[in-house]
Amino acid sequence: MAKDELLDTLRGLLHEVLRARFDGAAYAKLARAHGYADGYMRALLDAAIVDKQTLLGLVGEERRRFVEAETVAAATVAA
Repeated sequence: MAKDELLDTLRGLLHEVLRARFDGAAYAKLARAHGYADGYMRALLDAAIVDKQTLLGLVGEERRRFVEAETVAAATVAA
């Protein structure tokens, strides 16, 4: 797999974590989602595919994107 594909997969895993967290999912579901994302990030680091700064940037970007999307969705529902 190409690096871009691997990072896209990670984005999907992060989205699942954020969705579970902000939807108030059961602890088991949230913990499982965190475990998948954490394990995937560890594998990317161990394989030297990405560095720590790249991962931190990607996580921050996904969190920002998720919060912005949720804010727009909430504003649309309220209007």
